[in-house]
Amino acid sequence: MSHPQTVCITGAGRGVGLELTRRYLERGDRVLAGVRSPETADALAQLSGDIEIHRLDVVDEASLAAFSDRLAGAAIDVVIANAGVLFGWGGLEDPAYTAESWRETLMVNVFGPFATAQALAPNLCAAAAAGRAPRLAIIASRMGSTAEVIGKGNSYSYRASKAAAVNLARNLAAELKSKGVAVGAYHPGWVRTDMGGAGADISVEESAAGLMARFDALTLARSGVFEDYLGASIAY
Repeated sequence: MSHPQTVCITGAGRGVGLELTRRYLERGDRVLAGVRSPETADALAQLSGDIEIHRLDVVDEASLAAFSDRLAGAAIDVVIANAGVLFGWGGLEDPAYTAESWRETLMVNVFGPFATAQALAPNLCAAAAAGRAPRLAIIASRMGSTAEVIGKGNSYSYRASKAAAVNLARNLAAELKSKGVAVGAYHPGWVRTDMGGAGADISVEESAAGLMARFDALTLARSGVFEDYLGASIAY
């Protein structure tokens, strides 16, 4: 990018969110890092650069309101709705599928990106008004695509939540385009994190590098895309 950006990342304390934070800071951008518990985000606290660590729980309305108030009037170039959870990889018999785990999955993975967009839309619009090119990136998953779901029969709550996240991104793209804000949904790859497991395909470094390139390439003309970290379009 031609100038340092202000980038807001939710779920910045670990995994892909942490690596994205690290890479944006190394590039010289300013990062607003949102985490539920800043006091335990040790790896985040060790990063150097233009970073602000904020307490943010994307399913808590009071937390979101406080975060929005702290950033009132500030222009933000990129908002990355990265916070997510997964409960249960199995089929119907998986004991992880409880009412409570379903509620948390849908709240974090669907309401979370929506509430983040709702809270920070004024900041993105402020960037658009300043002649910049603001973008909202929602971390979804190939597991939420119609083509990927067929014949699988597992990971029910996660798949359902990520399908909804893609739907959300496309609807936000329709609303925000006239305000100068581009929106995209992204599959980060199957990443070796606490969520993805040690047997996953790629490292957090590979995922984050690819995602940053995709976010940089997002424009109003391409708003509404659903693609993976390498730029391949995903059927929805």
